[in-house]
Amino acid sequence: MAVSVSLMTMVLVSCVMRKSEPVTQKEFVAEDERTANGERLYMMNCQKCHPGGEGGLGPAVNSNPAPGFIKRFQMRHGIVVMPGFYKHELTRKELKDISRYMRKWKHYK
Repeated sequence: MAVSVSLMTMVLVSCVMRKSEPVTQKEFVAEDERTANGERLYMMNCQKCHPGGEGGLGPAVNSNPAPGFIKRFQMRHGIVVMPGFYKHELTRKELKDISRYMRKWKHYK
């Protein structure tokens, strides 16, 4: 019984719909150094909880309509279980680079 419940849960979880951009079979390529830096920082600090900007351990960030400065405030100070990142961990410029990457990645076609 427990095995069938586990199997059913895995099947349902694997069928969750995407809530961001449709799959275009085009690879995202950062067009400038700040976006590339934001991508590196996102992969190091954010990807594990927000994979591809989708929900994972944390909520989806692609569908978050908050302005960039609010998202940077959330990154700096954290919310509920999300940890905040101190200035010695991520500088203000690095937070802006992450915001830039998230914005460009969300809208690439």
